[in-house]
Amino acid sequence: MVKIAPSILSADFANLARDVGRIASADYVHVDVMDGLFVPNITIGIPVVKAIRPTTALPLDVHLMIDRPVRYVERFCDAGADLVTCHVEADTEENTRAALAKIHARGKKAGVVLKPKTPAEAVLPFLDDCDIVLVMTVEPGFGGQSFMADMLPKVAQIRAWIDERGLDCELEVDGGVAPDTRDACVNAGADVLVAGSAVYGAADVCARIQELRG
Repeated sequence: MVKIAPSILSADFANLARDVGRIASADYVHVDVMDGLFVPNITIGIPVVKAIRPTTALPLDVHLMIDRPVRYVERFCDAGADLVTCHVEADTEENTRAALAKIHARGKKAGVVLKPKTPAEAVLPFLDDCDIVLVMTVEPGFGGQSFMADMLPKVAQIRAWIDERGLDCELEVDGGVAPDTRDACVNAGADVLVAGSAVYGAADVCARIQELRG
């Protein structure tokens, strides 16, 4: 069954605990962390992850859109993250490997993320060490963007590599995911769908989560 990870980037930050509670029927809480350097936007950080941790039983899926994430991954784990993903473009291969190792040493799940312009092959040095791979289907930095269908072959290629290697690794898609793009993502091999405005903008949040799950 497909997992749904609503992004709190589209939540009401003045009522964040309430809005995290509204997605209790989902599988993950997706937390978009942006630093204004790696992406041209600033969102939330370690204190917010720590603050929302007691408000939900769902795993916190923390997507680090930050420069040199190896510096902070342990602190995000300690704040309550259950899965932490780092962009391959954000640091050297050596430091990205170190970041994954630090996350695993904290007993948490780790993964890498690819921007739209990054080829699928960029995941290969890390794939055997990943619990999850996230493919961006919009340019990271802002919510509410249009889905980039030309990213689906990348999703399918990474799905093939995961299956060929027999890895216990989820494949996540983030960006423009909505009822009209859901099937294309799943057909390409996605296990986890991140959706922000499509969930929080729905009249019935629980019904929308179920619709996306299929």
